[in-house]
Amino acid sequence: MKEKNIENKEKEKRRRDRVDLIRSAFVFVGCYLALLVVVFFMILISDYPAWQDYFTKHTTELISLVVSLFFLAGLVFLYYLFEDRAALVKPKNVILVYTLLIVSLIISYVFGEFIHIYSRPVAVFALLALFLINRRHALFLNFVFCFMMFVIDLFTDIVPTMDINSEIYSTFLLSFIGGSVAIFLGERVKTRGGLLLTGIFIAMPIALLVLLFNLPSIGDWIDYISSAGFRIMSCIVSSILALALLPLFEWSFNRLTVFRLRELTSTDAELLVNLKAKAPGTFNHSLIVAQLAESCAVAIGENAELARTAAYYHDVGKLKQPECFTENQTDYNVHDEITPELSADIIRSHTKDGYELLMEKHLPKAIADVALEHHGTLPIKYFYDKAIRYSGDADLKDFSYLGPIPQSKIAAIVMISDATEAATRAMPDRSPEKVEKVCRSIIEERMDLGQFEECDITMRELTVIKQTLVEALSGVHHHRVKYPAIQFNRDRTVTKSEEQDG
Repeated sequence: MKEKNIENKEKEKRRRDRVDLIRSAFVFVGCYLALLVVVFFMILISDYPAWQDYFTKHTTELISLVVSLFFLAGLVFLYYLFEDRAALVKPKNVILVYTLLIVSLIISYVFGEFIHIYSRPVAVFALLALFLINRRHALFLNFVFCFMMFVIDLFTDIVPTMDINSEIYSTFLLSFIGGSVAIFLGERVKTRGGLLLTGIFIAMPIALLVLLFNLPSIGDWIDYISSAGFRIMSCIVSSILALALLPLFEWSFNRLTVFRLRELTSTDAELLVNLKAKAPGTFNHSLIVAQLAESCAVAIGENAELARTAAYYHDVGKLKQPECFTENQTDYNVHDEITPELSADIIRSHTKDGYELLMEKHLPKAIADVALEHHGTLPIKYFYDKAIRYSGDADLKDFSYLGPIPQSKIAAIVMISDATEAATRAMPDRSPEKVEKVCRSIIEERMDLGQFEECDITMRELTVIKQTLVEALSGVHHHRVKYPAIQFNRDRTVTKSEEQDG
């Protein structure tokens, strides 16, 4: 029965993926048509008021342009179809990629048309793709973008002063190299200020290449300085534009960048301020879970910034009724006065409440999903046992979280980190052996209950997570020696001496 249910779920998932893929194909056609409209507007503006004559005299070139752009745009679609099909089934991802291409083409056209051909921001697209998508995709997309600019320059007179034998080809080469260098340099950037400095470093190889291109006419220093100056400026402007546009794309497409993740974990973040004020116990618990989740993500090669941020917000749903959770209670426990069924309902509702609160505050869905999934469909043991003792019988479904089970490795990491931190906090003996036993028990129980069936996490990764947690928790809850509590008076004479925990 269980195997049949799994098979039916897989069939339904494949059916939904096919429908989404067809929808994405229609979105691709719409994006391609939008790209053509933008290019034709570029031609219209450049050749106004004689644009009708231009379209009549250059029919062959325009057909070549339309076909070339179709193949280049289609190449992006095929790349995602074979390399990242999961991203392609979400039409919003398709719109993001082509919006980046179109916006970057418009920026390059504006700078080339109204300032100088060499002032085109050579790396703005590469930097945006790097931070909004990822490095591997950014490298390929940068190649496609540079070719799009090349065919537009080749088959149109958007920049009529360009020399087809030199400037078009050198512009293509410099744009490709500048964008590629930007991707590799920008990968390690963690702050918006660091992004600005990246433009300066991109300019160094570009200036060298401009020097090499101008060697045959090196006697004309004015021409070289002019060319190099515009190229260097274009690199710096690329960083400035990327910095300015990133927040817009982050908000429009609800994308996670390293900059946004760091802002979300700032002590000034609204929800974290509320959590600290209204549920201090939950806040402190979340801080430790965030450290553990980050360490585990690093150990298995997942996004450490995302793991830390998701852990910060995983229990934010407890803000709705903070006094109902043990870590925020003092002497009074509300659960002593209500039924186990109602207690379980309050406890399990914090996952759904957290998801809704995070979506309401427009936080990235990836973080909200972790808040919803970090307890999966696990039973709430304490209140189930309490119900059994009270009535002798209870339905386990009434005392289980509603799910879904973790859909990502980050959600699985937070699930394990959350449980092991809570379990080891209550342990009198926190030796590595005892911590290892608890971690192993927690992971094995969740495996038995099928909590990791939909997140593609491997046994090897679970073993690495367990070892990482043992090392980290042994450090967090390490044994402290007893220090003598000595008090001195003004004469520096001991007035009191007794041992206390350090």
